[in-house]
Amino acid sequence: MAWEIVVGIETHAQLITRSKIFSGAATAFGAAPNTQACAVDIALPGVLPVLNKQAVELAVRFGLAIGARINRRSVFARKNYFYPDLPKGYQISQFEIPVVQGGTLTIVAGDGSQGGAQGGEKTIRITRAHLEEDAGKSLHELPGSHAVLGRGMSGIDLNRAGTPLLEIVTEPDLRSAREAVTYARALHALLRWIGVCDGNMQEGSFRCDANVSVRRAGEAQLGTRSEIKNLNSFRFMEQAIEFEARRQVAVLEDGGRIVQETRLYDPERGETRAMRTKEEAQDYRYFPDPDLLPLAISEQQIERIRAELPELPEAMRSRFAREHALSAYDAALLTASRESADYFSQLLAASGVEPKLCANWQLGELAAALNRDDRDLAQSPVSAAALAGLLRRLADGTLSSKMAREVFDAMWAGEASGDTAADLIIERRGLRQISDAGAIEQLVDQVLAANARQVEDYRAGKEKAFNSLVGQVMKASRGKANPAQVNEILRRKLAK
Repeated sequence: MAWEIVVGIETHAQLITRSKIFSGAATAFGAAPNTQACAVDIALPGVLPVLNKQAVELAVRFGLAIGARINRRSVFARKNYFYPDLPKGYQISQFEIPVVQGGTLTIVAGDGSQGGAQGGEKTIRITRAHLEEDAGKSLHELPGSHAVLGRGMSGIDLNRAGTPLLEIVTEPDLRSAREAVTYARALHALLRWIGVCDGNMQEGSFRCDANVSVRRAGEAQLGTRSEIKNLNSFRFMEQAIEFEARRQVAVLEDGGRIVQETRLYDPERGETRAMRTKEEAQDYRYFPDPDLLPLAISEQQIERIRAELPELPEAMRSRFAREHALSAYDAALLTASRESADYFSQLLAASGVEPKLCANWQLGELAAALNRDDRDLAQSPVSAAALAGLLRRLADGTLSSKMAREVFDAMWAGEASGDTAADLIIERRGLRQISDAGAIEQLVDQVLAANARQVEDYRAGKEKAFNSLVGQVMKASRGKANPAQVNEILRRKLAK
């Protein structure tokens, strides 16, 4: 009998604030160890936390973006546990009444590959999103590789302690590793889109924990879950979930049972390993923090933040599909990031050509070049205005598709830049397409006269002979003849 994977994701998103959630210490990344930790962060006696207003507003902004309920009154609690990089011996978090409750995030779950429905949408339920402080960081360096540490020693860096986090928890709605990654990418894009988190996974600004369980297909009851901690790569997330699901199935099919535990993913070995048994809420001994009053959010604050929200990815995705006759999948790719959506909007406005042509080139040639050179869209040497100039020449028949790719490659290599780059390269390389019907007809007549055998083969029903004749005409024109006109004229003459 088949097994079903069930996944829920907990995401820690570092909020874009200049100071920490309960102190005035800086949050900038990369400072020397322990140079951005003040008396509040290291829990000196007598210090008191003061809540960062911007962190609250960023949490509300996220809640509004996912259609959640914003609790007008929420409470901070102490979550008690011991780690060497948690100086207080507890973490200030939210438990019973979080600032954000409920909400949904819609993902586009397929591209038509592997039998899936192209652009199939799925709505993922969000349980809650609550504010909390981050812990510090333990440094386990190689012997002698860090000037601060002695040989074979570990150190504690408290720069990260007190950094504001928004923990976003889903319901167990995800049914595969790929679906989980699709959700994580959509959440990552949304957080960056609305300016809540910079999404830098290498710096730990966006970290995910995956709760993974398996059950027999058709069963309603959830299986025992394992939590895979601190996944800071989409690729590693997919690998970790797939391995953990296989491990759990193997255990159950051997007659064993799954123990609820926290596990870590080892990317070098491609496996998850047990870290500790999974704690429950009662293990943390939550109780309201006596140093912090309940958080009160007014209706006026909420409406002001709502008015400041940009058009959201889901709304823009629907608008692109509706207004520009694009597939849901293409619209989802174009709105996968704010940069991508802005590029497409600029390309469409500057070129004046069909939206589908713009989408095909942005998602085709441009995306392939970016992937090949491992660049972000912001690093593209071909601007939206420059690509628009190329697409105008493709649409007006100046260039064939093959010529257009040659011009694009030249633009990418830096042969010319700016809004008129395509026109400069076209003139410099003499890439103007032959569209004069009389000139093409002369070339066709020459090819037909020189290839009587292939003409006979075509008239005998051999379609390959036609393709060969088209190739001969294109060769005679040095690739400059308009292919559509070549096909039309050639078929007309062969029919006589």
